[in-house]
Amino acid sequence: MGRLAGFRYREVARRLRVFGYEFDRHGPGSHEVWRHTVTGRKVTLPHHANDMAVGTLRTILREAGISVDDFLEA
Repeated sequence: MGRLAGFRYREVARRLRVFGYEFDRHGPGSHEVWRHTVTGRKVTLPHHANDMAVGTLRTILREAGISVDDFLEA
């Protein structure tokens, strides 16, 4: 298991809020668009019941400009 395994939507959303992201709007299907309050940077976050795939979470962090270590410490 990797360091990013086992995260669910609620925990990822909570940590994104710590970094200044807020829910902006619903996206296609069961996805949401979150926007940074200062920079306006956008990320798409899947709102599923299961654990988020590690690759998906890495992509979200890359789009958000958040390092894995910073995310894990938040």
